[in-house]
Amino acid sequence: MADQAAAVRLEAVYKAFVPRGRSAQPLLALEDVSFEARPGEFVSLVGPSGCGKSTVLNLLAGLIQPSAGRVVHHGGPVTGINTDVGYITQDDNLLPWRSMLRNVEYGLELRRVPKAERRRRAREFIELVGLAGFEDHYPHELSGGMRKRAGIVRTLVYDSDVVLMDEPFGPLDAQTRVILQDELLKLWELKRPTVLFVTHDLVEAIALSDRIITFTCRPGRIKREYEVRLPRPRDVFHIHDVPQFRQLYDALWDDIRMEIAAT
Repeated sequence: MADQAAAVRLEAVYKAFVPRGRSAQPLLALEDVSFEARPGEFVSLVGPSGCGKSTVLNLLAGLIQPSAGRVVHHGGPVTGINTDVGYITQDDNLLPWRSMLRNVEYGLELRRVPKAERRRRAREFIELVGLAGFEDHYPHELSGGMRKRAGIVRTLVYDSDVVLMDEPFGPLDAQTRVILQDELLKLWELKRPTVLFVTHDLVEAIALSDRIITFTCRPGRIKREYEVRLPRPRDVFHIHDVPQFRQLYDALWDDIRMEIAAT
């Protein structure tokens, strides 16, 4: 039986996209997908390219609707744009005409948080990710890693209880990725929102997650779920040294390799 206290839940979800053109056949992206994420849980979704991982996030955000089944957030169906979740993508999406500080404040401003309070909270998060001193810089004056930090704290600063992250570190170099993974975990530990995290990086998934869900090739179905039984707080810089790491990595890679070979 599904846990009524789940933060988010998909119930027998199907999603088909209908291409333009009268003769075009619907493209089935997801087939009978059911899972839930508990409050405070960090869940990663991994699988071959095009298997529907990002579609899952878009359903939870209410950007698209399922063709069949139900998408649930705290017991209620998601029937339109879900403004109660945060969404972080590969692009930082910073507004170029706003300073970094005013970008971080933006979500709080939309929620009509008083200026003094939103400024206090924005500065607090900016300091947590080492960007103090750059508050008045504009996005084009920041490095890629700095922009990504600003984009992450802009989402986390307004305390969404569910955060969706679609390959947020994908465009970054390997060294910056690991540093930002470490910073993300430290930020997550502060309030422990539920996180749904899409990645192709199996090491990243293991380092960050409480649970990892693997998907089949399209149409995406859940292949397997893995509990990540590594102690927290995690040391992402030395995650390879943890005894359980290799066994879990090999199991995940076997799942993905089999699906890629089947395409």
